[in-house]
Amino acid sequence: MPLEKIITVEGRVVYVPGDDIDTDRIIPARFMKCVTFDGLGRYAFYDVRFDKPGKPLGHPLDDPTHQGASILLSGRNFGCGSSREHAPQALRKFGIRAVIAQSFAEIFAGNCTTLGMPCVQMEGAEIARIAAAIGKDPQLVVRVDLAAGRASWAGYSAPFRMKGGAREALLEGQWDALGQLLDGRKQVAALAATLGYFNA
Repeated sequence: MPLEKIITVEGRVVYVPGDDIDTDRIIPARFMKCVTFDGLGRYAFYDVRFDKPGKPLGHPLDDPTHQGASILLSGRNFGCGSSREHAPQALRKFGIRAVIAQSFAEIFAGNCTTLGMPCVQMEGAEIARIAAAIGKDPQLVVRVDLAAGRASWAGYSAPFRMKGGAREALLEGQWDALGQLLDGRKQVAALAATLGYFNA
């Protein structure tokens, strides 16, 4: 099955400020008992969005002006901590399609790539510029152009960085390794048939 080529991601932005936002904050461990990832979106950032009785705490994800935002903006070392793939899954199920931050934990960024969700790095000054722009206009649309390596909004444009391999995989529609393996199962079976230790 051909995969979608991720050339650009365009949408409104929600700013979740802070450095070292780890995967346990993104998806608390107690919500990882699921059999599938369906429904994980409701638990994204749960412990900083709700108190123990379940009352909203005013987290940016719950701000009505940011409802429907598909790009998450944050600080340094986003997605650090354990390598749980539930963290990017929770963001994806919540509706996030790209993350812009100053830097990322490598495993988190890799897990995002396998979901077709780009993680792009921008300088702190540009992060602050985008945050200020959406503070003035929450309906502001940001365009992340992987081919050009630039993000643009309201007539302004700035470069970003991302891992070359991840960028190529997204641009070429080769970001789902498991999907590629399943698509090639006939070739896998044919190769396995030539290997004696599979047929012993």
